Amino acid sequence: MTIDTQSRITLHFELAMEDGAVVDSTFERTPATFTYGDGSLLPGVEKKLLGMCAGEKKDFVLNPEDAFGQPNPANIQHFKRDQFGADMELAEGVVISFADAQRAELPGVVQSISDDEVVVNFNHPLAGRTLRFTAEILKVEAVSS
Repeated sequence: MTIDTQSRITLHFELAMEDGAVVDSTFERTPATFTYGDGSLLPGVEKKLLGMCAGEKKDFVLNPEDAFGQPNPANIQHFKRDQFGADMELAEGVVISFADAQRAELPGVVQSISDDEVVVNFNHPLAGRTLRFTAEILKVEAVSS
C-alpha cells in the first residue's frame, strides 16, 4: 500500500540542517505515527511522502517554502525595556513566552537589548533555512474519511 491523502503512516524520520546537524530524529526512539493532513507534519513534507510504501527510505531537501517559510520582518517586534519585569533576566538568544490575542503561547527569541528597548523575533527559528528530511516508512494503513 502506498501513501496517499487517506493514509495513517508510521515512520522514522530525521530533520537536519544542511550541514548535517540533527534538529530532531526518531531513529533512536519510538517511531512517529500520524494521519495524512492532521497537522503533525508540515504540508511540504507530507507531499514528499506521497507514493512511498512500507520499507522505503528516502532523503529529501526541504527548501524554506516546503518547511518553515521565509522570515517575515513583521514578526520582529520592538518593546520598551520597562515592559519587562526588572527581575527578568534578558539576554540575546533567550526564548520568552508571550500570549497572543487568543491567549495561546507564542515564543519569541530576544534578538537585541538596549537600555530602552528589547527586540524580539517571533519567526520560527528554522525560517529561511534549507533542511534535509529523511523518512523511513514502517507502516501504511488506509483511513476511512
